[in-house]
Amino acid sequence: MARSALLNVMVDAARKAGRTLTRDYGEVENLQVSVKGPGNFVTAADRRVEQILFEELSKARPGYGFLMEERGEVEGSDGTHRWIIDPLDGTTNFMHSIPIFAISIALERQGTIVAGVIYNPIMDELYVAERGGGAFVNDRRMRVAARSRLVDTVIATDIPHLGRGDHAAYTNELRMVMNEVAGLRSTGSTALDLAWVASGRLDGAIHHGFSPWDIAAGILMVREAGGFISDHDGKDLMFTRQASVAGNEDVHRRLLMVLKKTKV
Repeated sequence: MARSALLNVMVDAARKAGRTLTRDYGEVENLQVSVKGPGNFVTAADRRVEQILFEELSKARPGYGFLMEERGEVEGSDGTHRWIIDPLDGTTNFMHSIPIFAISIALERQGTIVAGVIYNPIMDELYVAERGGGAFVNDRRMRVAARSRLVDTVIATDIPHLGRGDHAAYTNELRMVMNEVAGLRSTGSTALDLAWVASGRLDGAIHHGFSPWDIAAGILMVREAGGFISDHDGKDLMFTRQASVAGNEDVHRRLLMVLKKTKV
């Protein structure tokens, strides 16, 4: 695929940061770890990757603002553009040497996500999307899976851990969904879940309690691959409600119907 100059900037930053992440992954037992909440760890690798992304993207596009997991909001002189970055989505996997984690970079222009990159450096899988330009994995065009019956689908979900989420509500939702689908998976990486929906590896995904940097790039990826993604009421309020449902048109619609039953 021929990438735009913008995507090249994002890919170059992701690959550079990914090399650092790969080196740290190889020495994961020696990493210095600090705790920022129950079951939620921030590593030295996380901070290093965020710093590399901040420096590389600032150099390439001076004036753009940032929204990042560790630094939070950084205002830029250009009020129309903002990078939304998760330097390490799947930190717990990383800490346990499970190779399912990713760097996620999205560019927001006047409130709309216009470009996204999700990169798993261990698998060397690079997912990219640009608004109106399609979605690709390692230069191969992506399309969401074509399965339409829930009984045939594999759906990703996130399992709330210690200190986070409404466990009782989730258990009720899980019971409803598991009775409708062929399989459920919890990978530990929201960004990769959405990239895998876009690529057809997963048929759909249901998420809760995330931050904008977890899903910003994935939202665009799913849509550019022909899929649908919304909050649990079918609206485009995912950042506000911290809830999302993704899949092809049929799967998305049917998952929304199942979720509606859990509220009755």
